[in-house]
Amino acid sequence: MNKRQKRTLVRILLAGALFIALCLLPAEGTVRSALFLLPYLLVGYDVLKKAALGIWHRELFDESFLMTVATIGAILLGQCEESVEVMLFYQIGELFQSVAVGKTRKSIAALMDIRPDTANVERDGQIVTVEPEQVQPGEVLVVRPGERVPIDGVVLEGVSSLNTSALTGESLPRDVAPGDEALSGCVNITGALRIRAEKPFGESTVSRILELVEHSSLKKSRAEQFITRFARVYTPAVCAAALLLAVVPPLFLGGWADWVSRALTFLVISCPCALVISIPLSFFGGIGGASRAGILVKGGTDLEALARTKTVVFDKTGTLTKGVFEVSSVQPAPGFSAQRVLELAALAESYSNHPISRSLREAYGQTPALARVSAAEELAGKGVLARVDGRAVLAGNARLMEENGIAAVSPALPGTVVFVAEGGVFAGSIVISDLAKPTAAQAVAAMREQGVRTVMLTGDTEKTAQAVGTALGIDETHGSLLPDGKVEHVERLLDEKPPKSALAFVGDGINDAPVLSRADVGIAMGAMGSDAAIEAADVVLMDDDPLKIALAMRLARRCMRIVRQNIVLALGVKAACLLLGALGAAGLQAAIFADVGVMVLAVLNAIRTLRLSR
Repeated sequence: MNKRQKRTLVRILLAGALFIALCLLPAEGTVRSALFLLPYLLVGYDVLKKAALGIWHRELFDESFLMTVATIGAILLGQCEESVEVMLFYQIGELFQSVAVGKTRKSIAALMDIRPDTANVERDGQIVTVEPEQVQPGEVLVVRPGERVPIDGVVLEGVSSLNTSALTGESLPRDVAPGDEALSGCVNITGALRIRAEKPFGESTVSRILELVEHSSLKKSRAEQFITRFARVYTPAVCAAALLLAVVPPLFLGGWADWVSRALTFLVISCPCALVISIPLSFFGGIGGASRAGILVKGGTDLEALARTKTVVFDKTGTLTKGVFEVSSVQPAPGFSAQRVLELAALAESYSNHPISRSLREAYGQTPALARVSAAEELAGKGVLARVDGRAVLAGNARLMEENGIAAVSPALPGTVVFVAEGGVFAGSIVISDLAKPTAAQAVAAMREQGVRTVMLTGDTEKTAQAVGTALGIDETHGSLLPDGKVEHVERLLDEKPPKSALAFVGDGINDAPVLSRADVGIAMGAMGSDAAIEAADVVLMDDDPLKIALAMRLARRCMRIVRQNIVLALGVKAACLLLGALGAAGLQAAIFADVGVMVLAVLNAIRTLRLSR
């Protein structure tokens, strides 16, 4: 609980204790009524203040206004004990609602990690360190290994690999050479680069990501709390009914005092105590039940939106796939075995720290004998050249094979291909790909069973995206996307979604933060996901299992069914009591007893949300 919630709890406990003590006192009449005003004001002064501000700003019909009118009506009827009871019930319900809604999301501080603090610029024959905002288009930047590219540009000199995970979410580095584009926010891994700045910093990719998150958060419409929406309809209806009850019958039947008293009783009976307790508790239970399954929902409005989800958009790497590149296929050339091809590649790559090299060594399954390797040379942007057991071994891309006059056969499978040659002879190819999570296909199938449309947006190549999407049964797939491209697709999907339904986006990287903020429901992978994605999301899957998404939607829909059941129960009994009260057949005590009984039943029903379905 935060400080405000703790203060509210203390006030409820103090007012409750004082109320019980006053009920035991023998005092009668005006003195007793005056004493009961103490716990009433203690527990309800903020409600009275909010109602007064609402009247001042001409925003009358909310739950605070209804509670104020009803409890003051009870006091005028001499039922001060009932006014305290009603206010206590209301504040308990508000406390549940406050806790269920959760903490307000913090700003995405982790995004600032991708913003370069400085840029190294060549000026008058010297390298000067300046702020990125001071770099002008056309100036030449020097980016050393380990540094971030500060501004979008074109490589003039140098060959290196860039870690683009902050922008595309893809773990595999991208090789760049003179003439290639280098985007801001990427980390230079191997060689030094000279880059010509093509844009001012404010128009570079890293700046656009930061702006996207800010604007997406502002454009995302947050659902109002259910109690508030309910009160906007319920409050004016019962106030109008009470006014009519106080005015219309006396015009024909007389007895103004009796009918005004009935109208005040009608207002007190109308207080939705069962609703203000059971509905927040239903959301609280739904959130608690989901958390037991490793699904953290940040608020009741997020749970409500999750129940309405009919479109789920996925990122690929780290969401549907493991985010770790592994050898998926080895295709040896005639005269070579698959194990021999892996052995040659692992030995040749034994001195390299490139992610592809690590994948090859792990697939080999043994520690390479370094004594067998000599004269290992890493050819930036191409691969490696080494002598293994005295014979020249090449392991790299198609360009490396072409430059050495080796006819390599490309496999048809999607993924990153490493070609291997020994002694100038093509030995075979190794396909390295990001393997799907074990439950990914099952998760997509489970969502299809619930009538949910699935879409995948990824920074990976279009070919790889289509292959993964087809394998998993995704309805729609788009590849080669940067963060702004993902936001554009989500904007389109938001326009296309069915009326009154919600769209959820599932991602794990910094590059997903803008679209997580923009979607109706943002779902982040909590175990391996970035801090930015987790902060931007409304729902966090603690074990990164995509199958939990379908479970989360089932839990949310069950929670909303229980909420609707409680509404029907509470309003049904309330309508009966109001009718009897208007006819003078039910007094205030009977109405409150019925309301408390309904509240107990509604609370017991709400507790069902804590139980996980199989």
